[in-house]
Amino acid sequence: MEWISYQHLKNKEIVTNLYSDYTNIFDNVAKFYNGNYKKKSDWTEKLAVLQNTTYNRSLLLRVLNEQNREYHSGIKTLANIDLIQNENTFAVVTGQQLGILTGPLYTLYKAITAVKLAEHLTQEYPEFNFVPIFWLEGEDHDFEEINKIHFINSASELVMAEYLYKGIPLEKNIGAAGNVIIDETIEKFYTELSSQLPHTEYTQPLLEIVKGYYKPGNTLLKAFTGFFNHFYENSGLIFFNPNNVETKQLLIPLFLQELDSDSAVSKLVIQKSAELEERYHAQVKGKSVNLFMFHKEGRFSIEPSENDYYLKNTRQRFSSEELHEAIQSTPEKFSPNVVLRPLCQDTILPTVAYVGGPAEIAYFAQFKPVYEYFKIPMPFIYPRSSLTIIEEKIQRILEKYSLTVIDIFEDLETILTKISEQVSEVKVESLFDGLSLRLKEAVQEARFGIQQIDPTLSGTVDNLISKIEQQLEVLKNKTQKAQQMKEEISLKQIRKAALHIFPNGNFQERELSVLHFLNKYGPDFIRWIENELMIEKFQHQIVTI
Repeated sequence: MEWISYQHLKNKEIVTNLYSDYTNIFDNVAKFYNGNYKKKSDWTEKLAVLQNTTYNRSLLLRVLNEQNREYHSGIKTLANIDLIQNENTFAVVTGQQLGILTGPLYTLYKAITAVKLAEHLTQEYPEFNFVPIFWLEGEDHDFEEINKIHFINSASELVMAEYLYKGIPLEKNIGAAGNVIIDETIEKFYTELSSQLPHTEYTQPLLEIVKGYYKPGNTLLKAFTGFFNHFYENSGLIFFNPNNVETKQLLIPLFLQELDSDSAVSKLVIQKSAELEERYHAQVKGKSVNLFMFHKEGRFSIEPSENDYYLKNTRQRFSSEELHEAIQSTPEKFSPNVVLRPLCQDTILPTVAYVGGPAEIAYFAQFKPVYEYFKIPMPFIYPRSSLTIIEEKIQRILEKYSLTVIDIFEDLETILTKISEQVSEVKVESLFDGLSLRLKEAVQEARFGIQQIDPTLSGTVDNLISKIEQQLEVLKNKTQKAQQMKEEISLKQIRKAALHIFPNGNFQERELSVLHFLNKYGPDFIRWIENELMIEKFQHQIVTI
């Protein structure tokens, strides 16, 4: 097992300065957050605050029970839900959009981090209970962000399988993606998987499982939770769908306060963003009204105008009185944007910590004054575990060419040139450096005699040197390319390693689907990852399978 500091990755411009400091030098960013997740005294203080905060636990208990029984969650999950009714039970929350087949690998890593953090806190603070909750972001309407997966085929190509709802690219906002009912065109998605997945002993059973959950008539939310539970059933992870009537009732005061705030929340976010950008970067921008409304099967942002409000990209308008009435009578028609969503989460759930990735940690840095404005306790923001999986065949390639994972994170073309020269008897760089030096020396020697004959020819000599250098560079590039072709087998192996470790010039966990590994290693892969993944190092983890 190997670890790479985010400080080192920051220097390679792979992670941001903010995330590097958040995981390495928290004091640099402490003023943007409400507590240091690494300090036990801060956890103790946070728990004391939550003990004095009121939550509708009976409602939460009922809703979570109903939802998770529908999702066929395991016995351990149902036992965790029962703990919710106790005043000394708190939630470790994470969440994600409902990517098809759970989306990129980091979704799984977030869930495992939340589960393991809840277990760790239960041991650390035996007087309290901690339960992991996955917030299902099914209200999001960006269908194109969740309808595809990436994996590597038998030809060592990064390929995509995509579900096109109704068989065509979407031309309109279709509302909450979690409510989308899968139709018969999902068959094309199955066909893409079947034709592109490398065939193993696990392929056919895996495809049957996919078809069992992502089947016509199922919603994307039900398919997501079913598929997730199939492979991670006994984890104790609780799923929560906030897009329901009962829990939206709890958000009425929050929605009304946002509507009446006269853009106060947006102004707070802008002020904090300006402070943040003195050293780091701002992740999100607040809106005048940080709410969406479901309308005619779509989800549209609420925008203020001079005398009333309108839904963006529609002709629908509302007076202030009409919106107030709608929020109070039908709050399920309203949905928070990225700024208000964490506030909704922590109004409903007794959240002690939210497990988030680099982007989420960045936007929480803008939200501390928003939490204070709504008088809601801000949770710890706990970095999700991050790792790269090195398969044995890829590890052998690295060892063969004396490469490290960090090398693969570098510019690929630089590595290819380096390896090309390593495996060749002719060192092109040295060859041309020496040739260039000898030619320049020869011309300089001739310059003396030429100047004796005609001093005005000195400029011509300079031009000759310049042309020689240009032609040598052209010849060197051609020689290097010819050498690369000669060593194509070696370079192909390096490209293969780079594709598996850093696909698309990105972390593996952001590009590949869990399906890629389930197909190779079977259902035990999930438990293997859970055992390998460590949540308290706050560095990028390298594991070999």
